[in-house]
Amino acid sequence: MTAADDLSTLMARVALRDRAAFAGMYRATSAHLLGVAFRMLNNRERAEEVLQEAFVNVWNGAHGYNPHVATPMTWLINIVRNKAIDLLRAGAGERRHAVALDDDDPTVLQVPADDALEPQGMLEASLLHAHIDACMAALSAQQRQALALAYYRGLVHSEIALQMGAPLGTAKAWVWRGLDKLKECLSARGVGA
Repeated sequence: MTAADDLSTLMARVALRDRAAFAGMYRATSAHLLGVAFRMLNNRERAEEVLQEAFVNVWNGAHGYNPHVATPMTWLINIVRNKAIDLLRAGAGERRHAVALDDDDPTVLQVPADDALEPQGMLEASLLHAHIDACMAALSAQQRQALALAYYRGLVHSEIALQMGAPLGTAKAWVWRGLDKLKECLSARGVGA
């Protein structure tokens, strides 16, 4: 049984609210996932916060994991990555909207509108995610995993080949063909045009 098979088994048990399986999954993946968060945030405390939030999501959302879409580790990395991005965006938003207070200026307390939080912006973001999910589902499992390793973990072709146990040329083909199919599918759906 491979590590991926072990994680798949643990994930299925976590979906059934098995605390021992959850502890096993944490032990098996937390160091790597903490590294992913740390590389994105460059701050140990914030990375630990993201990891904790991610595992709360895993505990509450393991029933939604689909093994046909991604490996357990890819799914976990995606959760950590999204939590880190949320934290980075929140920090950027705070810095962008910070102003020195001037008691004589009546516009100081006016907050600019954020189009992304308006109903139209939220609908467009939701539709974009649905298009991306549908296009990713159309890729082969190897293409999805190769793209996930490249995008979420920042691996280069040789590292992807090593990680997936495939020849370098095959790994390159998975990445490039996956990107081509993804671009073609998104273009057909009017995304990025």
